[in-house]
Amino acid sequence: MKPALTTRASAPAVAASADLQPLLLPTAPVEPETSVLDVARLFLDPRHAGLLSLPVVDAGRPVGSISRYELMRVFLMPYGRELYGRRPITALMNARPLVLAAATPLDQAARAIATHIKSPITDDFVLVDAEGRYLGTGLVLDVLRAVESRLAERGGELERAYARLKSSQLQLVQSEKMASLGQMVAGLVHEINTPLGYVRNNVEMSRELIGDAARLVAAQQSVIDALTGASEPGADLDARLVEIEALRPRIDAAALEDLGGLLEDTLHGVGQIGDLVLNLKDFSRLDQSGLQKADVNKLVDSALKIVQHLLRKRDVAVMREAGALPEIECAPAQINQVLLNLLGNAIQAIEHERGRIVVRTQVLDGRVLILIEDNGKGIAVEHLSRIFDPFFTTKPVGQGTGMGLAISHQIVEQHGGVIRVASKPGVGTRFLVVLPIAARGEGA
Repeated sequence: MKPALTTRASAPAVAASADLQPLLLPTAPVEPETSVLDVARLFLDPRHAGLLSLPVVDAGRPVGSISRYELMRVFLMPYGRELYGRRPITALMNARPLVLAAATPLDQAARAIATHIKSPITDDFVLVDAEGRYLGTGLVLDVLRAVESRLAERGGELERAYARLKSSQLQLVQSEKMASLGQMVAGLVHEINTPLGYVRNNVEMSRELIGDAARLVAAQQSVIDALTGASEPGADLDARLVEIEALRPRIDAAALEDLGGLLEDTLHGVGQIGDLVLNLKDFSRLDQSGLQKADVNKLVDSALKIVQHLLRKRDVAVMREAGALPEIECAPAQINQVLLNLLGNAIQAIEHERGRIVVRTQVLDGRVLILIEDNGKGIAVEHLSRIFDPFFTTKPVGQGTGMGLAISHQIVEQHGGVIRVASKPGVGTRFLVVLPIAARGEGA
């Protein structure tokens, strides 16, 4: 019986679909009784040039497949053509071809091909409908191309998702920083108002003294001019003399010395205001997100000044032990944020009198260590393993975002460091931050 010719469609484009349907080739099947020689002639047809095998179908269902490789092996045998040429193709066919439903997902099909098809690839696979009826064939390479395309597409999606995640992460870090700043600003207003109040008072007193001094100098000059003949004595000469007598006790050497003291106090107050504003600026500025050399002791002192009002409000004593440290490569604004989070949590954990916080810095094995220890209420054992989890907080609703320690942990890890915690309920909590001197992480 003469076999029907297969129709080989052009190779399909890489499928965007999630199944094998776009990869289906409408290959006319070989009937089981077709002779080996007739099947060999089919493989010589140019329309079958891209096929590795032809399906053998009986009553609409695939029963096997015959590959070019198998026919070539047989025909290269001595007398192979004579021995097998007139036999039905069932004598040489693979009775267990890879049969896949056209609706099979690409990922699942790729796994099936990897399991079933051996290397080198010598067979195509057979496609059937949901009832197992023959539909056509598929090329292994088409599946690989489709999977590669999907992987590339997913890779692009992952890259875009990662970019969105990084953007959200930066926004989240900045939002947490702004939330921390918001909690500190009210206290800093009080810190600024105190020196601002006595600066204003000193300026007013200085202005009054300078005004009196100016009037005294003017009265004295008027009298001197009259006595030296530089001008005619005026009718107000007596009044000038009375004014001089009244002003002289107020503008003496002691008063001028007091004026100097007032100006010194004013300069000191202005310096305090400048320090507070500078520390707040250093904490909040965005242009310190990149890596640069920084003195950790100065960063710690800056954070302590920002929380100074909270320390005074709760009457918490700070024991500061500053070791000799080399400058480290870090993002100063981010390290400031870590320090402020840890100090703020330590202060809030102290709910009793005689509160104490120890802040110690030192160098050990080429790394900078920052220890922040409080004698507050401590952390429950069941919470200790979760304190660095995002959005986890033991504070009442509205008093904590649950992001402070999570972001601090992330910042320290990005700097190539580690952050550890030890706590005992009723005794206190100790945080240890370890930072490399030379940055190894992103730091930004």
